Amino acid sequence: MSEFIDNVAAAAEAMRDLFVETPLQENVFLSQRYDARILLKREDLSPVRSYKIRGAFNFFRKCLMTSNPSSFVCASAGNHAQGFAYVCQHLGKKGVIFMPVTTPQQKIDKTRAFGGSAIEVRLIGDIFDQCYAAAMEYAKDNNAMMVSPFDHPDIIEGQATVAHEVLKQMPAGQTVDRIHVAVGGGGLSSGMARYFADMNLSPEFMFVEPKGAPSLKQSLIKGERVDVGHVDNFVDGASVALMGQYPFEILKRFSADKVNLVSEDRLCRTMIEMLNVEGIVLEPAGALSIDSLKDVSPSALHDKNVLCIASGGNFDFERLAEVKERVLRHSGVKKYFVLRLPQRPGALRDFLNLLGPDDDISRFEYLKKSARNFGSILIGIETKDAANFAGLMARMTDSGIIWQDITDNELVAGLLI
Repeated sequence: MSEFIDNVAAAAEAMRDLFVETPLQENVFLSQRYDARILLKREDLSPVRSYKIRGAFNFFRKCLMTSNPSSFVCASAGNHAQGFAYVCQHLGKKGVIFMPVTTPQQKIDKTRAFGGSAIEVRLIGDIFDQCYAAAMEYAKDNNAMMVSPFDHPDIIEGQATVAHEVLKQMPAGQTVDRIHVAVGGGGLSSGMARYFADMNLSPEFMFVEPKGAPSLKQSLIKGERVDVGHVDNFVDGASVALMGQYPFEILKRFSADKVNLVSEDRLCRTMIEMLNVEGIVLEPAGALSIDSLKDVSPSALHDKNVLCIASGGNFDFERLAEVKERVLRHSGVKKYFVLRLPQRPGALRDFLNLLGPDDDISRFEYLKKSARNFGSILIGIETKDAANFAGLMARMTDSGIIWQDITDNELVAGLLI
């Protein structure tokens, strides 16, 4: 066995003071759908509802073996902050957490609840980069230990305890054939990849990123870490522009085709389905591994043991309306149009007569009320069958209405919807 394996085992044993092993559960619903044994590692059932507590705890544990900093500090607006806070409370160590001013109050409150009197939350800057810079400055000026969310060997060891537990929990004589794991900064994915490799096991890995933050895929294509710049923050737990240096050193042996990019809108459908059918609450990043099953050929799944890491369940239900909206648009049963109608009596009635019996107006807004001859209207329409839109669009064209479908136009839709 390697030193890494021994270190992970020691971390897992020490971790039992904080929480019991998270369950490894076969999900019958998914297994029947994909003709495979779909095993969910339920990191959403950890004390902080994500795996992040593992890396944070191991970092603290290893640090305190050799030094005694005056305090610990981190920058995070999500799961890392909560794991960090929980460990500070458990170990009785002072922690300072820098969070962007724009962080939802619910996340701030949960972080404070986990950390209690052991932590202090400081709201700095509008974006994470400003927050991170402030945390680094604090660490330098106050002899505090900076705790990275993913880019440190001790963090990777801690996250690798997920793999350690999985192998202990597998039924006797069975192996893991495939592993689907989400990638953000790379702490969990690199930890799992190294653990299985050091155990001389070679399951088929699928690393899963949101389409709006393909940092691992682009880095593997280029052969070096790539900063993808602007990212879509909807999948906030996995939206990282530049993955960690240490994780990339482990993951760079994989080819780019081992990274699957998942549509944020399709992901929402998986979240709603797991909630409605299975009663499992998953945050967007927590559902990535499950959603990626849709992109695997049936022959690659047939009769296989497929491990999906349900990496987190910190979902803010205030976002549920947005998630449902994305599901409708992805399913094709909701569209947004900009119409150019003549400014004359009866023009709107003429348009309404074009709607089919299953078409429903969900939004209506004048965009330019002062136009002399023509007015622009934003209209949202829901229907029972996506195929109904073909007929509606044909009828609008035949009637002489000038229209544009802006549903998938990110720039225009982002401004108007």
